[in-house]
Amino acid sequence: MDEQKLKEEILHVMDQNHTGTLATVKKQKPHSRYMTFSHEDLTLYTPTSKETYKVDEIKENPNAHILLGYNGNGWGDQYIEFQGKVSLNDSKNLKEKLWSDELKNYFSSPDDPNYVVLQCQPETIRLMNNNSESSQTLELS
Repeated sequence: MDEQKLKEEILHVMDQNHTGTLATVKKQKPHSRYMTFSHEDLTLYTPTSKETYKVDEIKENPNAHILLGYNGNGWGDQYIEFQGKVSLNDSKNLKEKLWSDELKNYFSSPDDPNYVVLQCQPETIRLMNNNSESSQTLELS
């Protein structure tokens, strides 16, 4: 599969799936949790509180692994394995863009001082279970 087609397939998975796992490193061991993701091109974004363990873990080690996709319908469900670096983005514009009513359960408003966005820059994205083809890797670093 050529690189452009691979990117299109990866973006399709990102468009169709918003819940995935974010794995960080805590005391040299993997630590994962479910998160909700949105994306702009191949960059993933997820809201969180500055007062969480994951923020502390990312400050210590920005390397992360994200699984997105796989709907549980069977062996052939398409998903991506996303490896990259995560940073904290406190941009007012981005926080307002990602704001939703669901976030009112955690934050008072987009201006809440604890509300921050995790910005996930890919280094490699692996497309899995793509119509019985072997996995395909998009290298970005």
